[in-house]
Amino acid sequence: MAIIKLSATERRRVSAFLTCLVVAAVAWIIVTLSNSYNFTVQRVLTFKNVPQKRAFHSLQPDTVNVNVRGNGWQMLLSRMNDENKSLTVDLRSLEKENYIVLSSQLASINESQGVNNRIIAVNPDTLYFDFSNRSTKKVPVRVMASINFEHGFAQSDNISIKPAYITLSGPSNRIDKITSWKTDSLILNDVDETVISQLNLEPAKEGNISTYPKSVKVTVPVSEFTEKTIEVPVKLINNSNYFNVKVFPQKVKVTFATSLNKYTEMDEDLFEAVADLNMWKKYSYSVLPVMLTKLPEFCRIVKIEPKNIDFIIKK
Repeated sequence: MAIIKLSATERRRVSAFLTCLVVAAVAWIIVTLSNSYNFTVQRVLTFKNVPQKRAFHSLQPDTVNVNVRGNGWQMLLSRMNDENKSLTVDLRSLEKENYIVLSSQLASINESQGVNNRIIAVNPDTLYFDFSNRSTKKVPVRVMASINFEHGFAQSDNISIKPAYITLSGPSNRIDKITSWKTDSLILNDVDETVISQLNLEPAKEGNISTYPKSVKVTVPVSEFTEKTIEVPVKLINNSNYFNVKVFPQKVKVTFATSLNKYTEMDEDLFEAVADLNMWKKYSYSVLPVMLTKLPEFCRIVKIEPKNIDFIIKK
C-alpha cells in the first residue's frame, strides 16, 4: 500500500484545515444547542396544601407528560438530570371542587422551574379526584431488618421501637385495611454491639394517606452469647389412664446458648421438659423422647442429654 508523504508545508496546511473543521463543528453544535425548543418529559405528581377535611383519591396515574420550552442543552440533559423530576400541584381548591386545572397553576409552577426551563402545557391538564370520609387510625410499626452477627454474638432481647405506633390519616375505606406500617430496610453485617438507628417509615403509596411521625428510633439489643447447662425435671403428659409410671432419669441436662447479661438469670424454672406417654400407648415406643415445651426467648438449645428416657409402668 502506497504511503503518501507530505512536506512540512503540506502537513501544516492539513493540520490547519482539520483544526478549522473541528472548531466549526463545535461552534455549530454550541449555536444549535443554544436555540430554544419545545420538548416533552414525564413528571411525577406531588401534592401540597392537601385538604384536611376531605379525603381524596386521584382518578388518574401519578405521572403526567409535560411540554417544556427550553434550550437544546436542557433538552439533551432532560433524561439524565435527576433534578425537578416531580411536579408539585397545589390542592387548595379541592376544599370546594373535585378537580384541579393545571394550566391555571403554570405561573406558580414555573417559578420553581427556572427562567430557562418553562412549562407551557401539561397532559392531562385536568386532574379529577374521588372523595370519601377522612379518618385517623393508630397502627403498630413493623421493622424491616436483615442483620448478620459476628461469630458468638446474637440478638439478646426484643427490638425496641419508639414510638411503637404511628397515626395514619386518610380515607376510611383504605386505612381500615391497614394493620401495620413498615420501616425502611435496616441491613447490617458483622454486628457485635447493640444497634441504635433512626429509620424512616416506608412512604405512603397513595398521596391521600399521611403518616405521623415520619421516622422511628429502633434499638436492637445485641450481646455476646455463651453456653450454659442446667438440669430440668421431666414431666409426663397424656397419662389419661393414671398409670403409675416411673421415668429414668427424672431430670435431663439441657445445654443452651444465652447472652452473657442473662447468664445468671437462667435456671430450671424457665424451662419445661415433657415426655409423652402416647408414644407408648399408640406407637409402642420402648423409650420416650424428651421435648422442650417452654424455654426463654432468644435462647438457643444446643443439646439435651439424654434425648430419650426409660420408663416403667406399674399396673
